[in-house]
Amino acid sequence: MKAKILVVDDEADLELLIKQKFRRQIREQKYEFVFAENGEEALVMLDANPDIDMVLSDINMPKMDGLTLLIRLGEVSPLIKSVIVSAYGDMDNIRTAMNRGAFDFLTKPIDFKDLEVTMEKTLRYVEQLKDTLKAVRENDILRMYVDSSVLQFMSRDAFEKSLTSSENIDATVVFMDMCGFTSISEKENADVVVSLINKYFDVMAKEIIAQGGLVDKFMGDAVMAVFRGEYHLDRAVEASLAVRNHINKFKEELSDRTGYFPQVAIGINCGEMVSGNIGSAALRRLDYTVIGDAVNTAQRLQSIAKPGQIVVSEVAYQKIKEAFQLNKIGEVTLKNKSNLMHIYEVLE
Repeated sequence: MKAKILVVDDEADLELLIKQKFRRQIREQKYEFVFAENGEEALVMLDANPDIDMVLSDINMPKMDGLTLLIRLGEVSPLIKSVIVSAYGDMDNIRTAMNRGAFDFLTKPIDFKDLEVTMEKTLRYVEQLKDTLKAVRENDILRMYVDSSVLQFMSRDAFEKSLTSSENIDATVVFMDMCGFTSISEKENADVVVSLINKYFDVMAKEIIAQGGLVDKFMGDAVMAVFRGEYHLDRAVEASLAVRNHINKFKEELSDRTGYFPQVAIGINCGEMVSGNIGSAALRRLDYTVIGDAVNTAQRLQSIAKPGQIVVSEVAYQKIKEAFQLNKIGEVTLKNKSNLMHIYEVLE
């Protein structure tokens, strides 16, 4: 089935470049592209082409920028997912885009192989949403949770009475925490604290996205990320190693003239978990995230990891021991776990 993709960018030569790079897929009727030069034109195109499946959008455009377009997309086309493709890959733009509903974020210059992988991943998700909507419409009694965008599409006036989607998935969860940062935040000026944590989050987000992961949420001075699909555990470990190696190179000069050498403590676990919209229907605030024992275990592994350590569970160890160099830490007792757990650290 042909996927219809709206490309929103004011670069004059991008349309020709897209058609050249994807000429085989266009010829085989795998993709159909339509184009707009800014957010306002994109909304007109969406109105004229209700069968558009996804949007590829720049950020910096005249009349209506890409971040504003993200807000409007959620209002007018709740089933469409958007991927930001921009030269402005700083932490502020990434966080704003994700908070406004972007499915993924890619940076320019465009890596077209990475772009196609991202497009395929996004289109698969859109197809899942459509299948879910079809199943829900065929069932008079909703017995399952659906994505909030499907919920909005079905009944915008009955949000509180609607159910939200959930599914069991096999995935990997990573928690990355900046060690010793609380003490920094207590003695440095607010602008210094924000600048530093955004700098570290920038590293984490870019490495997570580079390995096909999703930044689930920012929590204080920590990040939670989810990796799905093929080799999700391996990709999570690769991202964690890259983050650790990058952050270990930093040295910060503080106001008291002492040096701060940031380090990150990381916990990784894989397994079955529930993915869905979690939150309060009464407050109209739902967060698409993952929950379950596998997620809780990952967070507890991070809490016992020392600065610079990447700690994994026994289950994860058995799956990656031939691909990475690991060292056994020993047996530990984790909160709400009756049995001792063998844990390992990833060296390289």
